[in-house]
Amino acid sequence: MNLPLLISRRYLFAKRRTNAINIITGISVLGVAIGTAALVLVLSVFNGFEDLLSDLFGHFNPELKITAAKGKTFEADSIKLEQIRALPGVEVLSETLEEIAFFEHQGSQDFGVLKGVDDQFARVNGIDSDTTLIEGEYLLKDGERNCLVLGAGVRNKLSVNVENPLASVTVYMPEQQTGFLDKPFKTRLASPAGTFAIQQEFDNEYVLSNIDFVRELLEAPPGTVSALEIKARKGAKMPELKSQIQAILGEGFVMKDRYEQNEAFFKVMQLEKWMGFAITSLMLLLMAFNTVGALWMIVLDKQRDISTLKSMGATDGLVRRIFLLEGMLLTLLGMVIGLALAIVLYVIQKEYGIVTIPEGFLVDSYPIAMRASDFIPITLTVLGIGLLASLLPARRAVQVPAFLREE
Repeated sequence: MNLPLLISRRYLFAKRRTNAINIITGISVLGVAIGTAALVLVLSVFNGFEDLLSDLFGHFNPELKITAAKGKTFEADSIKLEQIRALPGVEVLSETLEEIAFFEHQGSQDFGVLKGVDDQFARVNGIDSDTTLIEGEYLLKDGERNCLVLGAGVRNKLSVNVENPLASVTVYMPEQQTGFLDKPFKTRLASPAGTFAIQQEFDNEYVLSNIDFVRELLEAPPGTVSALEIKARKGAKMPELKSQIQAILGEGFVMKDRYEQNEAFFKVMQLEKWMGFAITSLMLLLMAFNTVGALWMIVLDKQRDISTLKSMGATDGLVRRIFLLEGMLLTLLGMVIGLALAIVLYVIQKEYGIVTIPEGFLVDSYPIAMRASDFIPITLTVLGIGLLASLLPARRAVQVPAFLREE
């Protein structure tokens, strides 16, 4: 039988001599519950935004991107491409070629990145879905006519109406080699077909077209690409897939998965997430003073019991453990209530979106995602704060003498 646990559990639910002690104890449990719920919800909101933006990046960045270690472009060997496509972990492979270009439409001008893609590009990232294509259609070529799918930011700067079948955008591409009297730009007309909206960084820079059109502008030979973009099959292991592709292509190539392509962004998101966790933990630490007060009042209320225990042979260590466990049980009770409250609020927000976001954002309500791994630091933090809050009252309990003077 664990005597300290038995006594501390009885003290937790025992009737107090003074009703104020019950009120203070209830407030301390409520404080721990609110702090715990806040920790869970803060991390869940950051998880939600991370998942949302990661999903948006996934509509433009592939699961695996292969570029040349040196130079902007390389010529893809058709035999090696077929070998890569035949790998069991590869579902789709797309060839892309991009270069900075200058765009003009009815007096409006803007620099951007013209990205030429093949027919498989939309299968790699789903950019032609209803969630990313906000107007027009995903059309890169219509017969002999070259078409453009513009980022929303570029569309706004050029004031393009993609619904106008007679609209055209002039594309200027710097000549690779020009003489003194030659024109510095090669110009071509293209028809705007649609507009995509993914993330501000992409929307303000990128314009999509077919890869043959970009090769013509760059005077690049067939097979020239700036990147190979791959969608992996479900369940494929990325390190193993990288090794297999590296064996086919050889040296001189850089392979980045989706996290590595946006590494700086994800690191900032993680930093913000744990900074939010630290600030909320500080709030919980301040709430822990309620727990200190509640335990101190319990010690004062139970002085006669402590004296009796000591006169019966209880050691200082036993008394200390009783009130340390008392503090931990108070904290544990508050934590369980807080976790239950957080899960209820999580479900409500997930299903009904009661906390909304002002208009102009991609979603109507705050995204939220709960991860099991977050419960480990939350539990350790809450219990650690509870232990710290129990130290002073436990020390005070040890100082109660074995024989109290009658008052």
